[in-house]
Amino acid sequence: MKIAIVGKKTETANYVRYIQAANITPVVTLNVEEVSGCDALMLPGGGDITPAFFGEKNHGSCNIDTELDIRQLLALDLALKSGQPVLGICKGMQIINVGLGGKIIQDLEPSASERHRYEGGDKYHTSVIACGSWLDSLYGRKACVNSAHHQALGNLGRGLEIVQSCPLDGCIEGIAHKTLPVIGVQWHPERIDCAKSGTDGRKVLTYFVSLISRVYS
Repeated sequence: MKIAIVGKKTETANYVRYIQAANITPVVTLNVEEVSGCDALMLPGGGDITPAFFGEKNHGSCNIDTELDIRQLLALDLALKSGQPVLGICKGMQIINVGLGGKIIQDLEPSASERHRYEGGDKYHTSVIACGSWLDSLYGRKACVNSAHHQALGNLGRGLEIVQSCPLDGCIEGIAHKTLPVIGVQWHPERIDCAKSGTDGRKVLTYFVSLISRVYS
């Protein structure tokens, strides 16, 4: 089994280790055509998405890489059309939303930003999970998660539903597509401290692998 990671090798080491630990082959690439030769697509965390891609001017977005955004959006489109499973993590979840016509909150309110923004390390906070969702099957109705972002999902893209959120500010922490094998989390399962949070991030990848297996069975 091979999972494509569309990103730069210098910025995706955590995701490579995450996948390799499950005895799966990661394929880090900026060549969109390579995605079709893999079994699934992972969209990793990173900087902010170019606001023009969701129809807005810049109102707080930073660390933008437009060329990377284009490649990730093209890879997502390819995966959606071919029925490939997709997992988005942090920025990757936001790419899914934008690719399906959704919006991004470019800068969270100060109180929420303080709760989620990376400052020398991940922020940890509680989250609530929708009953019967894919995350419910992994963690139950509540989970402590790690944050490292100042943006969040705004209006949802076509076919997406919220499956996890922060009860303190409503920040969307997890999504799923209603009909396609597409899931995303705003937090970082690839590096979450299980001893600190009680949340085992490996379960997200295990679920994703099971999703891939079902698609190709």
